[in-house]
Amino acid sequence: MIMRVFQVSIRPGKEEAFARFFHDTAIPLMRETEGIVQVLPGAARSESPSEFCFVMVWKDLDSLKAFVGEDYESPHIAPEEAELVAHRLIRHYDLVQV
Repeated sequence: MIMRVFQVSIRPGKEEAFARFFHDTAIPLMRETEGIVQVLPGAARSESPSEFCFVMVWKDLDSLKAFVGEDYESPHIAPEEAELVAHRLIRHYDLVQV
């Protein structure tokens, strides 16, 4: 299994719009995506109101590529969030079962 950590920093003044997108669009989309084993959405906190993240566990690399394409190491964002996001970071890890 692959753990995908996706972090975004939101443009100043766009935090509320992104929060709506995050809760109303992104979280439901990720929860319904085939190949995802678990989704852990991280909403902004008062001390970091422009920072959001997703930690996703994918069953395998083929499932991840089916969702984001062959270039899975590039942060994938929806067109409607592009104007809201200032910075994106994506990392992948092999999931360790404990």
